[in-house]
Amino acid sequence: MTTELTKLSLTDTVKGLKNKDFTSKEVTASYLYAIEKAQSLNAYVAVTADQALDMAEKSDERLAKGEGGALEGVPLGIKDLFCTKGVHSQAASHILDGFKPEYESTVTQNLWNDGAVMLGKLNMDEFAMGSSNETSYYGPVINPWRAEGGNKDLVPGGSSGGSASAVAGWLCAGATATDTGGSIRQPAAFTGTVGIKPTYGRCSRWGVVAFASSLDQAGPIARTVEDCAHLMTSMAGFDPKDSTSVDLAVPDFAAAVERGVKGLTIGVPKEYRVEGMPEEIEKLWHQGLEWLKAEGATIKDISLPHTKYALPAYYIVAPAEASSNLARYDGVKYGLRVPGKDITDMYEQTRAEGFGREVQRRVLIGTYALSAGYYDAYYLRAQKVRTLIKKDFEDVFNDGVDAILTPATPSAAFGVADQDMATDPIKMYLNDIFTVTVNMAGLPGIAVPAGKDGQGLPLGLQLIGKPFDEETLFAAGRVIEKAHGEDFTPKQWW
Repeated sequence: MTTELTKLSLTDTVKGLKNKDFTSKEVTASYLYAIEKAQSLNAYVAVTADQALDMAEKSDERLAKGEGGALEGVPLGIKDLFCTKGVHSQAASHILDGFKPEYESTVTQNLWNDGAVMLGKLNMDEFAMGSSNETSYYGPVINPWRAEGGNKDLVPGGSSGGSASAVAGWLCAGATATDTGGSIRQPAAFTGTVGIKPTYGRCSRWGVVAFASSLDQAGPIARTVEDCAHLMTSMAGFDPKDSTSVDLAVPDFAAAVERGVKGLTIGVPKEYRVEGMPEEIEKLWHQGLEWLKAEGATIKDISLPHTKYALPAYYIVAPAEASSNLARYDGVKYGLRVPGKDITDMYEQTRAEGFGREVQRRVLIGTYALSAGYYDAYYLRAQKVRTLIKKDFEDVFNDGVDAILTPATPSAAFGVADQDMATDPIKMYLNDIFTVTVNMAGLPGIAVPAGKDGQGLPLGLQLIGKPFDEETLFAAGRVIEKAHGEDFTPKQWW
């Protein structure tokens, strides 16, 4: 068994399957073999080999008849936050032990309707709470990248670390992910992959385990901008089962990829030049602006004055919504149940054993922020700040800016069990400094690999767009992707 087919982009896999250069069963078997050999990355929490081969066989039958959807026969990895009928769906948490839903999330159903094949469920931070994929009940995911000359395990970012690691390590052609405060864009930047958080309401949240309902949004992680565009076209769409889903036609995002940036105005927010930003991030940011300028874009300095309040406001809003959403996990109907002397004791024992430390921390913060006497002081104030953040972006876009370019992360990937991060949650939360504003304002944002740090590790740039204008992000992201021209393939060590 070779893994050569796994090195193809999603776009080339689609073309090869349509041209009958290989079969879906061959591609799927190659990915399953690669997954088996890459267990040290810990990217998957469940591999659905039999189901994958069965789906691939059916795809081959449709392809043989000249039929099939936009992703017919393409093997994908699914973040463990998406409910998949009859298959492990546990948000990488002990409290959902053994949960196999009797229904399919809308996003995954959309993918299966377009012919995609499910390889399995991908590891993640427990309930999507984390920036390093170290809070998973199934252990940390390992980044396929290593520093030049080093053998230290690095984090892939979080919460969609399994998705990013699997895509970067050739363990799926593309992956679903979710982004509540940067959980698609930060892992993409850490692994040299492309990830887009769509506009809030573009992809259905139905059947996706909730973290913070007003912030959560599903999106894809893939190897190229074009791959991401193909995946997003299939994932997006109106869903009457989700009251926050927006009834808008889904464009052919892939058709916008080569559109270019000529005539566009790209904003550069002065507030993103944070104190202590590494010189290599500043240099990369400047380089990205030069690339866009060279292709005909106009660069404009802008101000987003409430940016400095985004992180503290986010860490009130998100935990508050989490404490409400996670109240349903009590050991009564499904998942883990730890016996107690009475029902209250059973609740307490189940939650104490079922939730990991980071989830417990955020539930406690959120419950405190929502409690009587503190609701006005914390949650209500944070929501007012959120309105101001949204208005900052509206003012800039109304002033002729088409997209905004910023760094994606304040650094390259850091080490697993990094002591600084492990002992200081605030340092971990600062990883979201460039990404949370996008969720607070409900805007689309894409992370594209744009260079490497001094140790040869990938660094990404982020583009932020107008509501429901993901097409401009794909076009601008492609310009950056073409301009850097580097190979973002990790050297295989696993």
